[in-house]
Amino acid sequence: MPVRLSPPNPDDIFSVPGVQIGIAQAGVKRANKDDVTVFLLDKGTAVGAVFTKNRFKAAPVQICESVLNDPNRPEVRALVINTGNANAGTGQSGLANAKLICTELAKILKLEPEQILPFSTGVIMEPLPYEKIIKALPSAVESAQADVWVKAAHSIMTTDTVAKAFSQRVSLGGTSVTITGIAKGAGMIHPNMATMLGYVATDACIAPGLMKSLALELANTSFNRITVDGDTSTNDSFVVMATHKASHDLITSWDTDQGRELLRALRLVSLQLAQAIVRDAEGATKFITLKIKGGQTPEECKKVALAIAHSPLVKTAFFASDPNLGRILAAVGYAGIEDLDQSRIELYLDEVHVATRGSRHPQYKEEEGQRVMKQEEISVTVELGRGSAEDLFWTCDLSHEYVSINADYRS
Repeated sequence: MPVRLSPPNPDDIFSVPGVQIGIAQAGVKRANKDDVTVFLLDKGTAVGAVFTKNRFKAAPVQICESVLNDPNRPEVRALVINTGNANAGTGQSGLANAKLICTELAKILKLEPEQILPFSTGVIMEPLPYEKIIKALPSAVESAQADVWVKAAHSIMTTDTVAKAFSQRVSLGGTSVTITGIAKGAGMIHPNMATMLGYVATDACIAPGLMKSLALELANTSFNRITVDGDTSTNDSFVVMATHKASHDLITSWDTDQGRELLRALRLVSLQLAQAIVRDAEGATKFITLKIKGGQTPEECKKVALAIAHSPLVKTAFFASDPNLGRILAAVGYAGIEDLDQSRIELYLDEVHVATRGSRHPQYKEEEGQRVMKQEEISVTVELGRGSAEDLFWTCDLSHEYVSINADYRS
């Protein structure tokens, strides 16, 4: 069961002017399931994206990166997403099949194939049933509507148990601007894109030259701050789209009142999506916030956070509500800070001061630790006593259900 994550209410998820979404059933994984999703973008939409750092990249990721890195490319006008098959580990045929899908969709939309970005998620190293996807494209395009974001959030799910969709509206110079995003992901989640797909659209007017750095900025403050199991997917993709339909002045810098307000709202939607992935992590029963403070650099704070978040011993202790908190200190110690002074380390579980100067706090009582460990939401604070840098990460526990889900994933 997800940790304090409710299904999105369609009334709270807003359409984005300039974006229509079509959904169809291709039978990629099983019959009677929406598994092909098409985003149709109005002319003039600016697009930015970031992708997995896994060197074993899926075919659609390779195509997207090639298209977006081409300075002479035509503008992106559509996205096509399939679930049930990752089209990863499929070699040249995988690339050819993904390009065939883009070509067929381009014919329907009267566009160039390079104006289509493909995305896939599902089982790795299985041939992509591209014929089924191509056959479903006309139906997806014909069904396209502006107000089906929640349905789209369902259609891109794999092992997720809850659809993930969030919206915000902000006023820029008296003009109402909409931001809406959807994401999928529950396992194979790790920074450097945390298996996830994420799509955020706004009708704001953002200079195209800002879009790539915007996608990276949003990912770094959201999707690159979550981890479930330490596995970096072959297919992770995060796309930001700005349709330029709102009537405010073009944003050419984030260092303005309007720029800061829009960036704040974009960050909020991205963070809500990222945290929803952790709350819906495969088999998760606890949502854990890691606050690492007092580092010399943000990078060493990140090392400590990941050491804690990836420790099977720490994660299983959280699942069992067992305040065996020496496991956290051990993870801090092997995080890779060579000159770490353990006598400066402070550890808190929520407000409970567990360890001081590297050893058990004299007033700490185990029943207080267990009280916190039984909560669905837990905050862990580590103070390193080395400087002023800090970092935030979000993770979850590790349960029997995680093993069951991944053992049975292909059956």
